[in-house]
Amino acid sequence: MDERGGSFVAVRRISQSLDRGNTCHSTSAEVVAGSAAWLGRGLSCVCAQRRESDPRPSFDLTPAQEECLQRLQNRIDVAYDSSIPEHKEALRALWNVAFPEEELCGLISEQWKEMGWQGKDPSTDFRGGGFISLENLLFFARNFPKSFQDLLWKQEGDRSVWEYPFAVAGVNITFMLIQMLDLEAVKPRTKVGATFLRFLSENESAFDLLYCITFKLMDHQWLEMRASYMDFNTVMKSTRRQLEGELLLDDITRLEELPSYSLLT
Repeated sequence: MDERGGSFVAVRRISQSLDRGNTCHSTSAEVVAGSAAWLGRGLSCVCAQRRESDPRPSFDLTPAQEECLQRLQNRIDVAYDSSIPEHKEALRALWNVAFPEEELCGLISEQWKEMGWQGKDPSTDFRGGGFISLENLLFFARNFPKSFQDLLWKQEGDRSVWEYPFAVAGVNITFMLIQMLDLEAVKPRTKVGATFLRFLSENESAFDLLYCITFKLMDHQWLEMRASYMDFNTVMKSTRRQLEGELLLDDITRLEELPSYSLLT
């Protein structure tokens, strides 16, 4: 298993009639956004499953693309560090945008389980995606608040009794995109990666936008497949195949033209 990987917690869905009073008391280990009842650790984290690959050809980049790729790689290289004020402020900002009517009592708190983190300290889950995975969640919440809240509370579709935890799934998506787009290589070694860099050179937020599209697509696939917790990795693989196919469509000139972009609201 990759050292940045981790376990995956399945959770049971509950009603949204949950009392969300403004309290600083521990919220019970069973309270998770749109879900409840800790099931157990043991499902492998899909982000930890690196694909072995044979040597692949690399694609030449323009100077502008090289610069954009380097900036994105610099973001990817930043680990979440709870001693850095900017990181702590971003984590608190995520809580505020997710639960604007509920005060967060501390960056280490049982309240975080409401969002779908595995424990009371979200920083332990960021090892799978680094600080950029927190930035991705914040970008999603700020730019597509309705879609963010719909996924956070599992408001759409006929949901499974046992649902995926929202936040941990988000970290998985960040890591999956990094691997799919081959963003840690000096040059892209797949057509999908090369295509994405064309979008990135035209839109500095392309990775964050693609993250939002992917999260919504993953949930759409989850509902289409009538998936439950044991199907998470299968859903992620299906999401990746769908996304790769859309990125390679001939008539796509920007990410907003991807078919799955229409899922965002």
